[in-house]
Amino acid sequence: MEGAGMRVVIAEDDPLSRRILEATLEGRGYDVVVTSDGLQAWNVIRRHDGPALAVLDWMMPRMDGVEICRRLRASPASNSLYIILLTSRTSREDVVAGLDAGADDYIAKPFDPDELRARLRVGARVLDLQVSLAERVRELEEALAQVSQLRALLPICAYCKKIRNDRDYWEQIETYVMKHSGARFSHGICPECFTKYAEPELERAAHDVTHALEPKRRSSR
Repeated sequence: MEGAGMRVVIAEDDPLSRRILEATLEGRGYDVVVTSDGLQAWNVIRRHDGPALAVLDWMMPRMDGVEICRRLRASPASNSLYIILLTSRTSREDVVAGLDAGADDYIAKPFDPDELRARLRVGARVLDLQVSLAERVRELEEALAQVSQLRALLPICAYCKKIRNDRDYWEQIETYVMKHSGARFSHGICPECFTKYAEPELERAAHDVTHALEPKRRSSR
């Protein structure tokens, strides 16, 4: 369904308009929180599980919609809330004032239900993009942190190739890289090292086995 359970707060002091707003949004699947004045709306918005969307009447008792916008935009933690201002003030100056206060959109009263739904869909798309962007930024920050760690000057032993970590302990280079990049290692032997190290070890091992078996061969004759 269109609203998909997205929470939206409506703030309208007129009972009839409030009921129409509630019915319109619930009919489209939104999770609607209803308030009748600005202070109630403010308290709902400030909750830790507050709504993602808000439809606020401009003129309300105790706190009007424009004042709510100003307070929210003054707090960086509330900047993700998408606000639609509902107003009978349709002059150019009023519209500019509402948007300057921090509203993302506005609808003239009396509102058209189809227009309201369309503007809420726009708000939902904007919020989805913000979430996607925030996730992408987080991924990039993690990647940059890993790159910066691996590009730093690394104290490495010239003989055993161990790396001294931040706690002044020496550890294997693969252990250090795995901790700082998430990389994983599989061990093998390159041809050069096989010839230089592995073959002599195998020859010595074969010689030791032959030498150990020689007395048994002699005694069995």
